[in-house]
Amino acid sequence: MKVPTRLFRSLLGKAALAAVALGGFLTFAGAPAAQADPWRDCNRRVAYTNLRYHEAVERFGPYSPAAHHWAVERREAIAHCRDWR
Repeated sequence: MKVPTRLFRSLLGKAALAAVALGGFLTFAGAPAAQADPWRDCNRRVAYTNLRYHEAVERFGPYSPAAHHWAVERREAIAHCRDWR
């Protein structure tokens, strides 16, 4: 029995379309959503400001404007982390 070519092409086209759609779905379904880690970012900010504060104290003294600036920044970073929890 001979299969009509028009029917064969129609079925082949639908199968190819279904395979492409399934492949696209599997490609994007397997990728996790990119998210920032706020706890790590918060700790990094506190560590950075703490380092800069101690460097300013060593270099300019505890009562210098630079030490005061980084002390304020450090307090803000710590408060930001407490608010985040």
